[in-house]
Amino acid sequence: MYTISKQFHFSASHQLFGLGDCHPCARLHGHNYIVEVELSSETLDEHGFVIDYNDLGVFKTFIDDTLDHRHLNDVCGDDGVTSEKLAKWLFDWCKKRWPEVSAMRISETPKTWAEYRP
Repeated sequence: MYTISKQFHFSASHQLFGLGDCHPCARLHGHNYIVEVELSSETLDEHGFVIDYNDLGVFKTFIDDTLDHRHLNDVCGDDGVTSEKLAKWLFDWCKKRWPEVSAMRISETPKTWAEYRP
């Protein structure tokens, strides 16, 4: 199995509800997110790629136009946009375009990661 991945970055705000007033994530706050899409294939294309990294440019455009400097609760239509939910949401968007997508990872901080892998 061949596996590749590529990282993308964006900044956005969100707020998680139902956690209690003492929880820091209950307040409106933001993160500098890192998104990592993973693609896997048993075979390589005629150029020796799982897919050409250039093909992922449309994902960067989607992130820049849809998520960067936005409020994720508004964008995703959810009162609790966690990294876990965001990973699934972005995985589904990518999987419609590239069947090779095998996982999506989201980082809110340098020490935390959430991953969606079916």
